[in-house]
Amino acid sequence: MEPLTFSIVLPAYNEAARIAASFDKLLEYAREHAWKIEIIVVNDGSTDDTADIVRRYAAQHPSLRLIENPGNRGKGFSVRNGMLHARGDILLFSDADLSSPIQEADKLVAALQAGADLAIGSRWVRKELQVVRQPLRRRMLGRLFNLALRMVLGLNFKDTQCGFKAFRRPAAELVFTQQQIETWGFDPELLYLASKAGLRIVEVPVYWAHSEGTRLHPLRDGIRMFAQLFQIRWNAITGKYHSRPAISHPL
Repeated sequence: MEPLTFSIVLPAYNEAARIAASFDKLLEYAREHAWKIEIIVVNDGSTDDTADIVRRYAAQHPSLRLIENPGNRGKGFSVRNGMLHARGDILLFSDADLSSPIQEADKLVAALQAGADLAIGSRWVRKELQVVRQPLRRRMLGRLFNLALRMVLGLNFKDTQCGFKAFRRPAAELVFTQQQIETWGFDPELLYLASKAGLRIVEVPVYWAHSEGTRLHPLRDGIRMFAQLFQIRWNAITGKYHSRPAISHPL
């Protein structure tokens, strides 16, 4: 059997100060595991040196490549753009700062190999794994958002917003070709589409550390994300999501 191939997608907006350190960690991790890997950085219209840093690394490491968005489109657009260009058997996206250490990918991959179609990192299955917690206001908004998820979309997960998720290729193709939300509210849409298709989703507790460099504005973006829950429901009611059969193959 051919060895599995892995694609890691990093959405990036003005990440010049920390993305080089993330590359070093990712490349070392791939060497240790003897992974056949590609690292895709999706530059979301950065105004700093993010793209130049990626190009310099890519010149020395063929496994690394850069995709440029048409301007600043949002995290959801960036993740979708990277995932639809990925070539691996297993596709994982992560925050560019590796808030969840890349070593935690072992847990997600193990869940996929055990039969899951999607494995989603969770900060709340085991709260003690949060090395650095979010500010109280962010945590309160997160709990309210989680309640709304259950009421509006019927998603019974403890944490949909952790930026650390892995997909089998068929699952990624199914959900990302239907994804319509391009900003912070894209995670619930992906999980809603996967649940609607009958895919098996496993929530995996992971180590995670809050980064002060996050660009999510709790109030402004929080209101937008709540509104997007109803947009997802409306999209489903009006038939904007096309239906495709869920096919899961063992790894």
